[in-house]
Amino acid sequence: MTFLFEQTEEHAITSADKTFFQLRKDIVEGVIAPSAKLSEAELSTKYAVSRAVVREAINRLASCHLVERKANVGARVVSLTREGLIELYQVRESLEGMAARLAAKNMTEIEISDLNGLLKTHFDEVRSGESYYQEAGDVDFHYRIILGSKNHHLINLLLNGIYHLVRMYRVQLGMSGPRVTTAFDEHKHIVQAIANRDEELAEMLMRRHILYSKNNIQSKLEKQQGEKNECR
Repeated sequence: MTFLFEQTEEHAITSADKTFFQLRKDIVEGVIAPSAKLSEAELSTKYAVSRAVVREAINRLASCHLVERKANVGARVVSLTREGLIELYQVRESLEGMAARLAAKNMTEIEISDLNGLLKTHFDEVRSGESYYQEAGDVDFHYRIILGSKNHHLINLLLNGIYHLVRMYRVQLGMSGPRVTTAFDEHKHIVQAIANRDEELAEMLMRRHILYSKNNIQSKLEKQQGEKNECR
């Protein structure tokens, strides 16, 4: 079984692929704002491609849950909402908890060593206390554990399903402030449980980590909404 996420990231050679990856990155990182309307004409000019290429990219982004289409409105970037966050993170907590459990059973010693090495590369960034930004893919702690589960159906559900929508919330709302240090410490404890082959503990720690992340993002969303209401 192959995975769209892995396969296309490795072989992004067509104009359509490159446009899809760039548009996805711009949405995840907030360059194109949540709820923004997507104009094929404007995007084709911005990315210097045809409208047909943009249309294909938008269709692919809809399957990643980053774009939604509505009758008489067209395509828009999804909104970051409290309700959407809660539903998404309920699913994420369950699936990534399972991935951590399976990783404790199935990851090789070399993969665990590489995971510890990845955390060491993150340490200097975390030590500054300002942000904990992780690029998508192999340099993302969660991505490594998902692959380490070795369960093809689970990997497909996460990487080709909700991965980039989760990243959208994480990147725009969850990778800065006091949460940075505690999130990094939680990552270390999860890796230790995996290294110890403690499947139950690895799952529990991952589920707790995602719950804490959800609470952090939810508080930021509620603060933003409060500030908007004050400005009205």
